[in-house]
Amino acid sequence: MKHLKLLILIAWLTVAYTTKAQIVVEAGNAESLLNAIERANLQNADTLSERLFILIPDGVYDLGERVLTSISGHNIALVGQSMEGTIIVNAPKVENEGISTTATLLNRGHHTYVQDLTLKNALDYYHSGAAGRAVCWQDKGDSTIFKHVRMLSYQDTYYSNNEHGHSYFEDSEIHGTVDFICGAGDVFFYHCLLVMEKRRQNGGGRDIIAAPRTSKTDWGYVFSHCTIRSNNTDFVYARGWREQPHCTWLYTTIEQPEHLQSSRFEPRGMRTIQSRFQEYGTMDAHGRNITPKSNVATFTLNGEKNTTETIITKKEAERYALKNVYSQWRPDKKTRTLQKQSARMMKRYLKL
Repeated sequence: MKHLKLLILIAWLTVAYTTKAQIVVEAGNAESLLNAIERANLQNADTLSERLFILIPDGVYDLGERVLTSISGHNIALVGQSMEGTIIVNAPKVENEGISTTATLLNRGHHTYVQDLTLKNALDYYHSGAAGRAVCWQDKGDSTIFKHVRMLSYQDTYYSNNEHGHSYFEDSEIHGTVDFICGAGDVFFYHCLLVMEKRRQNGGGRDIIAAPRTSKTDWGYVFSHCTIRSNNTDFVYARGWREQPHCTWLYTTIEQPEHLQSSRFEPRGMRTIQSRFQEYGTMDAHGRNITPKSNVATFTLNGEKNTTETIITKKEAERYALKNVYSQWRPDKKTRTLQKQSARMMKRYLKL
């Protein structure tokens, strides 16, 4: 009987280990981080691979001029020790500037999970000429989750580059100037801080937070209970990129509402006038409702016009609850589970 119990215990320990596989990166060693990602890509090449955690201690992981470091494996979790202390940074050459050429990390995997770290693209934005497109995370994958993740750049900081993609941000922070949240697919931002950097180094200029190009999905970008912080820079919520862009702002707190332009959205589309841009329940830093009763916007392109009301009702806003946007996936529940697993793993590692 004792022998049987021992066999059962060994079997259980084996299962527990294989379902919580992990790779630990050497603190501050960029080469160790790159090797860990490469190993994870090989180990989790199959979409049905079990979750694999890459634990990244606090430190600066300087990738130099390297761009498009690829996460191609599936069910990979990049877990830092802390959002402020674990920093992955690259600095592309200015001549390499471009939305598809500069990303610090390029995700191609499904069910990627990122937690407690900072991604920084240090391209020399203010000396890059007419454009300074420097992406921290380009996402060609699907079902990506970010928890306590900070992204630091200026233009095109986060790029969702999958027409059918789905992603979820929670308690995260994104900095930028021009279209710094841009791309396709459905992306839900919950309780995130959006920080406007200076459009020009000496001040002035105007920022644009989002530039969706919704084409194959139903919801586009949904910002729920997020906070907008302006570095004394005027801004608008969003502008249309192409296709039929969707962008909805719910219960937003604006710390400096005087910097939100009266149009609230950019009326000039880049390649489209088909826009579903919406807003409900906007507040100032003191929690006072500052949503206008009406904001009729006219979006224009090459002489064509699309006039629409951007302020929606409470009932219409309720349609954009996370449980409706992601009725099957429920990333909020997955986040709670993965966060607990990550915390236990990191705690054990730090005790070694």
